[in-house]
Amino acid sequence: MSQTRSNPNAASVEIRDLRKSFGDQKVLNGITFIVSHGRTVAVLGRSGTGKSVLLKLLVGLQAPDSGSIRVAGEEITGLDPYALNRIRKQMGFLFQQAALYDSLTVAQNVAFPLRNTTLSENDRQEKVRELLSSVGLKEEHFAKMPAEISGGMQKRVGLARALALDPAILLLDEPTAGLDPISAAEIGNLITELKRRRGITAVVVTHDIQGAKTFSDTLVLLNDGHLVAQGTFDDLRKSKNEFAARFLGNGDHVSNGR
Repeated sequence: MSQTRSNPNAASVEIRDLRKSFGDQKVLNGITFIVSHGRTVAVLGRSGTGKSVLLKLLVGLQAPDSGSIRVAGEEITGLDPYALNRIRKQMGFLFQQAALYDSLTVAQNVAFPLRNTTLSENDRQEKVRELLSSVGLKEEHFAKMPAEISGGMQKRVGLARALALDPAILLLDEPTAGLDPISAAEIGNLITELKRRRGITAVVVTHDIQGAKTFSDTLVLLNDGHLVAQGTFDDLRKSKNEFAARFLGNGDHVSNGR
């Protein structure tokens, strides 16, 4: 059992003075915040402010220049691949474009992370059905290919796959991007419901301000590599920071980026 589950009062994700540059561009410049067990934090900001880079650092796909990342109480910066893999098993990741395998059916995509588990074939199939049902997909869609379902359904399949190994922590990259308002609202409600049912901790990178207001406990706003405001939606709306006031005041839905 992970430290996250055994000690609900411990921080699930703790980021301290995190810095990352690409050449002369400082993408993250001293970011600090904590995501407590069972809470959802939405990371907001314009394109190029390091939101997606932050997720890659959290999952160990990139290494920070300096700073600390603790996941379930364990420092992950500098871990060897074997130890990092062990930490990753506590995480589920939803990519921005769902990143489904085009040659696999919906059910096969969700079953893919389960291939190396000790579950029997019958148990795997049953778990896949449960996961897809939990994200609101009907059985008539299970045998379809990704190209045969809508963008909103693809996001649901990606989310089901991210949940396959029962992670304690979810990392979601733009879960509502490219969706119509109704589908986006459904995905937001699904994130809220998963938190309620499973007690999952989540970090959600998004430019969807209204969605973040609905499903997050805390919002973190990045600008030019700096964390300029954090708190509830009302906290950020009342912030005296000029960028925060403009960003929330005009619903700055800018294009996605690094």
